[in-house]
Formats: sequence, C-alpha cells, structure tokens
Amino acid sequence: MDRRIILTTLAAAILGIVGLWLLLSLNPPATPEGPPQHPWDIARSPQGQVQVFGLTLGQSRLADLRTRLNAPGKVSLFVAPDGHLSVEAFFDDIVLSHIRADWVVTLELPAAERDALYQRGLRISTLGDGTRKVTLAPADAAALDNAPIRSLTYLPWKRLAARDIAGNFGEPAERRREAHGIEHWLYPERGLDIARDPDGAVVIQYLNPADFRAARTRLPASAPASDPKAHIQLR
Repeated sequence: MDRRIILTTLAAAILGIVGLWLLLSLNPPATPEGPPQHPWDIARSPQGQVQVFGLTLGQSRLADLRTRLNAPGKVSLFVAPDGHLSVEAFFDDIVLSHIRADWVVTLELPAAERDALYQRGLRISTLGDGTRKVTLAPADAAALDNAPIRSLTYLPWKRLAARDIAGNFGEPAERRREAHGIEHWLYPERGLDIARDPDGAVVIQYLNPADFRAARTRLPASAPASDPKAHIQLR
C-alpha cells in the first residue's frame, strides 16, 4: 500500500480503522470557533494550492490544524508493505460547522527525518493490510507542530446518497469505480476525490495538483460493474 496517496487504498487501510456513523450525537463535543467551514467550500491559492477549512495544503502546518480543531490529534508513523514511510495525524470525533467527522492529514517531511522518527519509535503494530504502525516518541510527536500538511482526508460519520454529493459538491468531472465497488467522484479543478461505497459511506480527500494527478493514474480507467456486496467497513 502506498500511504503517500490514500485515494486508491481508502477502503483497505484507513476505512477499516475509522468509522462512519451518525451526523450528530445527543452530546457532541465542543465545536471549534470561527466562521462556517464546509467540506465543499474549496478554493485555490494564487500558487494553485488547495484551500479548504481555512487551511492551505502544502503551506498550513500541523499546528494550524490543531488550533483550528481545538484538538491535539494523534500522530503516528506508518510503514507501507513496500517500505515507504509516512507520518499522519488523526483527529477523532470533530464537529465543525455542525458536521461530525474524523480527520486524517499526511505531513510533508524529508525522508531522512522520517527515517529518524522510525528509529526512535517506541512500539510497532501491524495492521490488517500489512502496514506497520509506529508509535512515536512523545518528544518527536510534539516537535511536528511545524510540519506542513500535504494532504487531508475527511471522514464524515453520516452516510451520503449520490444526490447529496451532487447537491453539495456538484457533478464530478469524472467517475471511476474500483473492482470491489468503491466509486470515486473526481473533481480535478478542486483537487477533490470523494470515494463512496454502495451503502453511502464516504471518504473525502483533498490533494494538491501534482498529488491528485499521480493518484488518479492509479485508479481504474473505466467503471466496471459494481459489486453490491462491497462496502466501507465500520468500526
């Protein structure tokens, strides 16, 4: 699995460990302050970087997101089966603009720094797809505040019908379906991929142009018949 770009492996990796349940509960956590920020409010910086939730991919730092969400998140290092290292921060159960979701951001770090984090890691566990998850030393996790955010994956708890996606995000430029039934709604101009299973569980990913183009090349070129049994796992 290539954790640098999550698009083509959402169901196998992240979706098995994070859930998609209800829009709101009876006692939601405190909502971060600030103007409304919805997942469909997407813009581009003058340099072409994706801007969403008050963040600019490739420019905003982990500290900016922690302040925005009023939560520290949990930072871990992952080792893909091919040996690639990536560092991600996971924010669980966040309510922003009255929408409850989990958030995962991939951080931009030099390879040498990722290697050093791995060497100082405290504990390693293996996930179902063969990826290894490394618990970072507390000092290392705290020192990542200034790491830029490379990509953002947004996991709403609410299931969405196709008409809900089209109504809020518009019709995609392209749709591609994986063999196991996950359909990708692709919006190249916004660096946006929405992966939806037949039951309506969705994962929304935001990528800057170069990463988006690279990720799209790994998706099927055509849309094969859907497998009605395919679904995104719930926790």
